[in-house]
Amino acid sequence: MRWPADADGPQTIPEWVGVVGTRGRPGARLRGVPDWRNLTRQACPGLIRAPVWEIRNVAQIDPPADALVGDWLTLTDVAGRLGIPVGRVRQLLRDRKLLAVRRPNGMLSVPGAFLADGQVLKGLHGTLTLLFDCGFDDPEALRWLFTADETLPGTPIEAMTQHRRTEVNRRAQALAF
Repeated sequence: MRWPADADGPQTIPEWVGVVGTRGRPGARLRGVPDWRNLTRQACPGLIRAPVWEIRNVAQIDPPADALVGDWLTLTDVAGRLGIPVGRVRQLLRDRKLLAVRRPNGMLSVPGAFLADGQVLKGLHGTLTLLFDCGFDDPEALRWLFTADETLPGTPIEAMTQHRRTEVNRRAQALAF
């Protein structure tokens, strides 16, 4: 195969064209061709290695917010109430369908109000997503859910248990502005 002739006459094919890699080995780097993996790592470092959520990296809550919640459940208690293994509870935490914080005594705990009738409170996942999108971290979201709101009669979590999720989500959306 030859390149088309130009003014200087026929040319031979450059050595890098058609070569899979050095010495014909697939996957070896071509001379003069940048490695796309390194370019991607430099341009978008978050795409290559996304942070992995680990159970030991859960935020710790302060004592005043701890007092707001009142009823706390350990992960084994949550698993017992939901009738699922503890590993599945950890998956719910990773998926942000439940929220757990480390209490001042060092125990990883979930508020008891997040469970109703042997299930995770309906609409909790959506409300948590709204709060996290507004920039709240875990303790702040928990504090907001259990702090009384004058526009709602009671706390947002009480309103959610009374099937008034829409009002709670409207308040959460307003926090973004």
